[in-house]
Amino acid sequence: MKQVHRAFGRTSGGKRVVSNTDALAVMIVAAIAAVATTAATVSGVIASFVGPVTLTLPLATRSLRPTGLSLGAEAHFTSVEAFIPALPPSEASLLAWAGVLNQVSILAVLSLLFLLAFRLRGDNLFTAGSVGIIGRCGAVLAVAGTVGQVLDQIARSRLAEAIGANQRTAEDGIIFMGNLDIGPVMAGMVLILVAGVFQFGGRLQKDTEGLV
Repeated sequence: MKQVHRAFGRTSGGKRVVSNTDALAVMIVAAIAAVATTAATVSGVIASFVGPVTLTLPLATRSLRPTGLSLGAEAHFTSVEAFIPALPPSEASLLAWAGVLNQVSILAVLSLLFLLAFRLRGDNLFTAGSVGIIGRCGAVLAVAGTVGQVLDQIARSRLAEAIGANQRTAEDGIIFMGNLDIGPVMAGMVLILVAGVFQFGGRLQKDTEGLV
């Protein structure tokens, strides 16, 4: 019965697709990446509150146009890189929360790699625990990654208005401007589907073991 359980981690020839050494290497790399990205995020959060920052801010106006273009081309600027000595507290908070949520989405992926590699080393992959790990990481990635982007774009739009790059209209100010990357949502949905596949694999494994 134990041989059937281990067969899911091996090829038809009996050779492991991912060796214990490979899985350990993935765990080490994931752990190092988690520490490095967390340190970078903490540094960015601190800089938002205490130090001067240089940010790329979105432009809502089409009046700023480059000149001297060839081939009859016309263009307008969509962003500006601004050096700001000190950020307003509200915008600094938004950027900080955006950085934290983006880091949470990164940690979700790194945690998934670490935990799956750990379970693969123990030939204990198709379990209810693995299904829960993949599903939760997918949900966290989708939500945290998307909300983090929204907060970041709101903060940058407000800063562009605050420094005068985007002028307030007669009706209202610019609340949000920018492009959202749907990658985190799509990746999260894929992970949730993979969790379903793992759940099916666990049932198949139990049925196979029951036949032995």
